[in-house]
Amino acid sequence: MITDSYDIESDPIVNYEAFYGPAKHLVRQCLVIFSKEIHDRILSEYECRKIAEVTLCSGAIPVWSFMQNGREIAFYLTHIGSAPAGGLIPEVHHLTGAVQFIMSGSCGSLDDGITRGKYIIPTQAYRGEGLSYYYAPPQDYIDIKNAGRLAEIFSELRIPFVKGKVWTTDCPLRETVNLVNQRKQEGCIAVEMEIAGVQAVCDFYGFELYDFLAAGDVLAEGNYQVENLSDANHNFDKLRIALQIAERI
Repeated sequence: MITDSYDIESDPIVNYEAFYGPAKHLVRQCLVIFSKEIHDRILSEYECRKIAEVTLCSGAIPVWSFMQNGREIAFYLTHIGSAPAGGLIPEVHHLTGAVQFIMSGSCGSLDDGITRGKYIIPTQAYRGEGLSYYYAPPQDYIDIKNAGRLAEIFSELRIPFVKGKVWTTDCPLRETVNLVNQRKQEGCIAVEMEIAGVQAVCDFYGFELYDFLAAGDVLAEGNYQVENLSDANHNFDKLRIALQIAERI
């Protein structure tokens, strides 16, 4: 079973040295970008240089960096989903040395009355995906370690936010009425596709994850709403917030 996948008693066979050679130490901070529009806008508005490249048979993922207030910050366009997004984290670390990852994706609101007009800072994530079970002992939820520090930063910046549990799923088309209601009863206010796995990976390797979300679609029985999804995905304000976070951590 997937819950039997956590193994720290034996060594991994695959290692990145076989593909890339020795680890590099180029930057400390890295932005994990989900929106190609935001990614391309960074390339156009900042003086960027390519510092690494994740090589995949489906196509290479370049890792870029730019200077912000005297600090070099890396960024890359990640894949959607817990396993792809989480799997890239240690690979980018090996290529760049980054240990602080700032991630800002979108999510579906499970309670529009709580989340409307606010960013969401996850405090725990329901592990409805597979990756986290290879990196953390089996349990339903994983704690999002830096939620408290992120809330302090949002308060300092006077940015509206709400803290709460979220649900990480591999399969948005199976967010059924019963499952949505079950997660809501447990206190989840949003559903997304990456955090549980990415947090488990970061915990395992000792990286820092700072994650916040923008609610797009609203999952309500008989009234599914998608009007705000594009803005949640591509709003450039998320980059400005991420840069403010980078200055403060």
